[in-house]
Amino acid sequence: MKIVEAKRVTKRFMGVKVLDDVTLDIGPGEQIAMMGPNGAGKTTLVRAILGFYHLDGGTIRVEGHNPAKERVKVLESISFIPQLPPPVKLSISELLTYVHRSTGVDKERVVSQAEAMELDIKKHKDKPFFKLSGGMKQKLLIAIALARRSRLLIFDEPTANLDPKARERFYSLLSSLEYEHASIFITHRLEEVEGLVNRKIYMDLGKVVDDERI
Repeated sequence: MKIVEAKRVTKRFMGVKVLDDVTLDIGPGEQIAMMGPNGAGKTTLVRAILGFYHLDGGTIRVEGHNPAKERVKVLESISFIPQLPPPVKLSISELLTYVHRSTGVDKERVVSQAEAMELDIKKHKDKPFFKLSGGMKQKLLIAIALARRSRLLIFDEPTANLDPKARERFYSLLSSLEYEHASIFITHRLEEVEGLVNRKIYMDLGKVVDDERI
């Protein structure tokens, strides 16, 4: 089964088509660089996959489920790392408890992934998440995503807040994942993820204008 199946997806805001008859599917093992100018529809498509929107036309299925109607079920299969970390007021310790209770992921697995990113969670466990530096937030979100072992990983400009050393560790961790999954990297810098991806999707004006397996 494909992880994501999108057929003739259309979404309008204020009468303007931001997704225009988009059809694509994503299978296990595909590592995708999703590119295009601002306003191309990349983020809207990802948010539709995540179940944020009801579509004006077409269908999306994630592991066979409708994201808008079965969002909780769909989110069990997805880890999403946004470009701008959310302003979470929980402490790191409280956040790990929340992640454990909501997803079943063992806290120590998150700690281990964070250590692999050179983030000492235990040292900062009482700090509110929103007071961490941008790089620390990004590392923790990456650690949570990788610890969940989701079928679909979505990274929006994943290295925007990481220094060069942290980027290398991030790429190394992704390359070492040993379970069946797919990834989407929303990026303006193909060269940063070129060694990781095997497919390039280019969007413009709400359409997929190029889809190349490499």
